[in-house]
Amino acid sequence: MDAAWARFQSMLDGMLPHDATQQLRDLFVPEEVIEEMLRRHEAAMTEIVSLREPLAVGRENAVRWYAGPRAGDKNWPAFEKRLKRQLDLDEVKKIDEASDRVVAMLDHPATPTFRSRGLVIGHVQSGKTSNFTAVVSKAADRGYRMFIVLSGVHNSLRRQTQTRLIRDLVDLNPPLWHQITKPEHDFQPPPNAQSFLASKDQHLLLVVKKNGPVLKKLRDWLEEAREQLGNCPTLIIDDEADQATLATRRINPLIRDVIGRIPKVCYVGYTATPFANLLVDPMDEEDFYPRDFILSLPRGEQYQGPETLFGRNPLDHDDPSEVPGGLDMIRSIPDEELGDLRPAKKADVADFAPEATPSLRRAVFWFWLATATRHARGQSDRHSSMLIHAHSDTHVHDSYGPVVQALQVEVIQGIRERNGVVEELRDLWNEESRRVEPAGGNRRFDFETVFPALDGVVSTTKIVMDHYRSTDRLDYDSGPVNVIAVGGNTLSRGLTLEGLVVSFFVRSSNVYDTLLQMGRWFGYRPGYEDLPRIYMPDETRRWFAHLATVEAEMRVEIDRYLTEHLTPLDLAPRIRCHPKMKVTAPSKSKSAVRAAASYGGQLVETRYFPRKKNVEDEQWHADNAAAVSHLLAASHRDGKLDDGVAGGRALWRDVPLDHVLTFIHEYQFHPKALDAARDLMQDYIVKRNKNSGALALWNIGVIGKKPTGANGRLKLPHGAAVDLVVRTRLEPSADESVADIKTLTGSRDEALDLRIPEGEEKVNRTLLQRLRVAQQPECGLLLLYPIDAKAPVPIVRKNGQEAQVEGRAPLDAPGEVVWGVALVFPRPTSGQDLSVEYDYLQADLSRVFPSAGEDEDEDLSVLEQDQDAGPEVAA
Repeated sequence: MDAAWARFQSMLDGMLPHDATQQLRDLFVPEEVIEEMLRRHEAAMTEIVSLREPLAVGRENAVRWYAGPRAGDKNWPAFEKRLKRQLDLDEVKKIDEASDRVVAMLDHPATPTFRSRGLVIGHVQSGKTSNFTAVVSKAADRGYRMFIVLSGVHNSLRRQTQTRLIRDLVDLNPPLWHQITKPEHDFQPPPNAQSFLASKDQHLLLVVKKNGPVLKKLRDWLEEAREQLGNCPTLIIDDEADQATLATRRINPLIRDVIGRIPKVCYVGYTATPFANLLVDPMDEEDFYPRDFILSLPRGEQYQGPETLFGRNPLDHDDPSEVPGGLDMIRSIPDEELGDLRPAKKADVADFAPEATPSLRRAVFWFWLATATRHARGQSDRHSSMLIHAHSDTHVHDSYGPVVQALQVEVIQGIRERNGVVEELRDLWNEESRRVEPAGGNRRFDFETVFPALDGVVSTTKIVMDHYRSTDRLDYDSGPVNVIAVGGNTLSRGLTLEGLVVSFFVRSSNVYDTLLQMGRWFGYRPGYEDLPRIYMPDETRRWFAHLATVEAEMRVEIDRYLTEHLTPLDLAPRIRCHPKMKVTAPSKSKSAVRAAASYGGQLVETRYFPRKKNVEDEQWHADNAAAVSHLLAASHRDGKLDDGVAGGRALWRDVPLDHVLTFIHEYQFHPKALDAARDLMQDYIVKRNKNSGALALWNIGVIGKKPTGANGRLKLPHGAAVDLVVRTRLEPSADESVADIKTLTGSRDEALDLRIPEGEEKVNRTLLQRLRVAQQPECGLLLLYPIDAKAPVPIVRKNGQEAQVEGRAPLDAPGEVVWGVALVFPRPTSGQDLSVEYDYLQADLSRVFPSAGEDEDEDLSVLEQDQDAGPEVAA
């Protein structure tokens, strides 16, 4: 059987599962053997798609094909081995599982033609490169042949990405790879494109900037081999997918042209700031809305993100005592120093020269002290970096060189002569080392323990001006380095500053995603979590604290959408109800603006329930039970009982709208259920009914269980009885007072008032929405779920053993019955839906805080510069 399984797996590399099955039948393989092969394959695929993390939504009816790595693979096992030498096994497992999930979303490379779009959402400096490297390695093992990585707009990031992929893919299996781009140069068309693309023995790797001239060369080169491209499944990874790809006059059409040349291609965007990507027009099939899948990568517990560093305001229904207040790592650059650190306006750039202000002096001195501390902790073999980000202009960058060099000379001389500089360093160390507690078993050192390493640290520090005119570059590949990097745009997106300890940031920008991406200080700081410091003006600190709140709210929205019964195309209109993906809850801020919400075609279900054993929560459930009782009585009195519904379920048709509005007013939806906003739903229903007459009648259903004995536990108005359904909560979380059941409805529940055509096996939301438009176009559906408040977690069989469902705990709510509610809103037959307006929190920083200086937009002129006719020396 094992030999047959191995043969079946190898067949699946070259054909789709149903084709492989048919071929086995054509070879007269016994049916029981085929069934066992399919069972194994299905079990492996199910294990991947059932992962709790990362959260994801994909297209309905996608062909499931990927069953994970297997014996005989070359690329992933080699990369996994490298990862295990660098990371904890738990981190490697997370990368393995997350990349499995992404690959499972791709098309099978044997599919005749495909052009799919996906989006992977990460966090700034949180390991996106490791994820897409793992995705590339696994896709290569399964039959993808060409890999095009669109790596930002600057050569520094393109070079760094190319170098990493060489290290993690090419060098581990040299015979399997052919690099068409190199660290030294971007894409230069090699002759005879047909021969490259016709060969099936090697994978092709191209790491390409999003640059007009470069993309034109790539497009034309692919055109030369159009016939061969039909047999070259291609994966395009768009790193920093919100930069330049979207809504640009030249780059967007050129990337479309590249994709249009390839018959079998998956495009996967990676970004930490996805909000523009999710606002692309989903109806434009050639643009970059992620119509086929959206996936959100988890972040590790040790990740230092915006809310960790800057703190944030409580979100609606947060427990204020549990909201991050921020680490004591942010240091103020006084306003009176700003004129000596950055030009006030563009006209001042040419004559600007910075001063070694007290804050800059302290920042540089702390960098050396922190690096010496890392040496004392045994991290002398690790990189240590400082970032100075003052302006986008390269002249400003260069002007910092003499200032930092003078500080370096002063400190070296001071250490060797034991003059007043040593006391200045001692005072700074004594002050700063007490402000953040060491973590991970490290202890606080005294100055005498740190001091011996200072001379060597300061003497070996390199000062690098990293910009498109500079020939001196950040180099982390030639051994451990201590470096102070001065730059702007080239350091602001994607590029990783290894071992970043100190950031000195006076750049001015009021664009949300641009400012957030400039935060190179986000990420993981293993072994030196207490040492990073960020120096910035107080105003900029307020910006980032505000952004931390907005980002947390946005990610709550994204993750909430990803846990519901949606496809990416279902997601699009819901996201568009919230311009720029801002919060759904009303804001009391003066910066509130108007947004719109629409419920046409939506399923709204309760998933949060209070569970404290106190008077307040007991009354909550009692009031909801009363609201349900009133609605059922009114439905039985004024509606029509459907006698064809039985088996633990009940349905009343044509219940007048007033009863539903009364129920929505009486029933308490938990505040965490942001889409189940009572006022918004009521306003929407009334507005739609007034404008078109729709929703005047509703069907009211009860979804229970068929009684196992003579009597059910719950009596209904028409005399029948049902048993209670079981819903369990997710594993205990930080907020034990609220149960999150994740999903209330079953896949067929929405069909309670519909007729399913005979022979229809695949029942999904797309089919049910279509049937609802045909059968119940103007009628809403409200479903009531009597949930057993005390039921234990169900027992299932796994690997031949009985066990409770993993990741679940009993609901254990007050009382005997918890009432869940789901509302199904039909799509408008006119094709246009009405919306209701509400307030949301504006995140345009120019309206939140006044700018202290002239704002600097990201300079994208490099997009059209032909810098790649020869070896790279610029950008």
